[in-house]
Amino acid sequence: MAKIKKGDLVQVITGAKQERGGDRGKQGKVLRVYPEANRVLVEGINRVTKHTKVGQSQRGTKTGGIEVVEASIHVSNVALVDPSTKKPTRVGFRLETVEKDGNSKTVRIRVSKASGKDI
Repeated sequence: MAKIKKGDLVQVITGAKQERGGDRGKQGKVLRVYPEANRVLVEGINRVTKHTKVGQSQRGTKTGGIEVVEASIHVSNVALVDPSTKKPTRVGFRLETVEKDGNSKTVRIRVSKASGKDI
């Protein structure tokens, strides 16, 4: 089970400080998770300049130029933000029994290590 999922609020915990043009300390929402590469795409974090080749669309308009997009960041460089304290926290798992339609099932639930509450 992944500790970070799409839609989670995360904070960058490594890299250059914001005063030096870096992203450390910034928070953003996870747009996409790449589990095979252990990377996540975070909204507003690790923005890079991408040069695209000039071409034409079906309607004849010119495409291409310079655009700024988010690049992925390694999952070890971000920490999940606890919704109650709005601070980065470590994540653990707890087994919980859930009853559905008369059947009981044991599932793993993400838990904040600091507060012990579900995330």
